[in-house]
Amino acid sequence: TAVLHRLRAFLRDTLGSTDPSVTGALLMVARRHLERTNATALPTAGTLFVQSADGGGWEATGELSATLARSRTFYGAGMGLAALAVLTEVVKSAVGLRWEEDSRMEAVLAEVDEDLTQAIQSAKEEIDGGRVPEAVQARMVHDALRQALLEDKKDVESWGGDFPFGRALPSVELW
Repeated sequence: TAVLHRLRAFLRDTLGSTDPSVTGALLMVARRHLERTNATALPTAGTLFVQSADGGGWEATGELSATLARSRTFYGAGMGLAALAVLTEVVKSAVGLRWEEDSRMEAVLAEVDEDLTQAIQSAKEEIDGGRVPEAVQARMVHDALRQALLEDKKDVESWGGDFPFGRALPSVELW
C-alpha cells in the first residue's frame, strides 16, 4: 500500500502542475472506464457491518473499506452521483446499529459522513458541468440519500445516540 500511496501522490503532483486539459482528459478516460466496468454495483445488504465477537456492538467489515474506496474513486473522478448511490447503501446499512461514544464504530461513521459531503460536492459539480443526461437521475439519487439519512437519524434518536451524519444531512437538505 505504501507504493500505491506514493503513486497517488505522484499522480496528484503531476496533474497539479500540468496543463488543465491533461487532467480533464485523464478524468474523462477514468469516468469511461468506471462506467464500462461493473464499478457502480451497489454493496450487498448485510456485508458492511457485523456484530463484534463479544456481541457488545458493531464493527465495520473489509467490504465497507472496499466500498468506501470505490466511492472515493467515483467522486475523485467527478462521478459524485455514482458515489452517492453507493454511500446511500452504507447509510441504509447503518440503520439499526448501536455504538458507544468515542468508539471505533463512531469514527468509521464519521469517516462516511466526510465521504458523503465530498460526494455531494462532486455531484453538484457533475450536474453543473452538464455531465448528467437526465435531471431525474440526480433527483432520484438525492431523494434516496435524503430518505436514508432521515431514517438513520430517527433510528439513532430512538436510542439516544449521536447522529453520525451531521454534516451530510444539512448538505443534502440545502442541495
